[in-house]
Amino acid sequence: MTAHLKIDFVSDVSCPWCAIGLTSLESALARVAPDVTAELHFQPFELNPQMAPEGEDTIEHLTRKYGISAEQARTNAEAIRQRGAAVGFTFGLDKRKRIWNTFDAHRLLHWAALEGEALQKALKKRLLQAYFTDGDNPSDYDVLLRAVADAGLDTARARAILESDEYAEETRQRERMYTEAGIHSVPAVIINDQHLISGGQPVEVFERALRQIAGAAAPQTQSA
Repeated sequence: MTAHLKIDFVSDVSCPWCAIGLTSLESALARVAPDVTAELHFQPFELNPQMAPEGEDTIEHLTRKYGISAEQARTNAEAIRQRGAAVGFTFGLDKRKRIWNTFDAHRLLHWAALEGEALQKALKKRLLQAYFTDGDNPSDYDVLLRAVADAGLDTARARAILESDEYAEETRQRERMYTEAGIHSVPAVIINDQHLISGGQPVEVFERALRQIAGAAAPQTQSA
């Protein structure tokens, strides 16, 4: 029997641990297939909802927000780069110079979910790559529309959404729902609306949790 799970991946496109966590989760899902399958929904969370349109220098932002030195911020970034490389995600540290507002990206992700689960996932992954690998501004309309096109979505429809306030209230409602439920850091991986896994966990942690929650034991290996 195949067990089917519902997974809500609460995250921001400017969260490095979300990029790591998603890559790890996808690898874990590949490992548990076909015993366990899952529908994956990306839910909005803004790390910096008050970020100004012009953004902020990454190092200045991190030192101010977390009370660390510039050297500590660079050391942490290198550790994150290495964790990303270990799971197959590339961080372009020399390219990502600023922190940006991500609300419009979340509006597009809300729309993409209505178009289909696979399309939303494709857009999410492309947005993470645009920011963390390529160093692009995820609040810039041209960047967002390129991501939309790469994900196989309608760019004309996306532009109409960006030039209006469409899906703004729906996105804010989703954000409030998760913060009011106690989600204050991401990624937050919620399985079947009741099991929470926090942080960019290793593949093995996600695999073990998926098997336990699905009630599917790991395949037994027999020696000859």
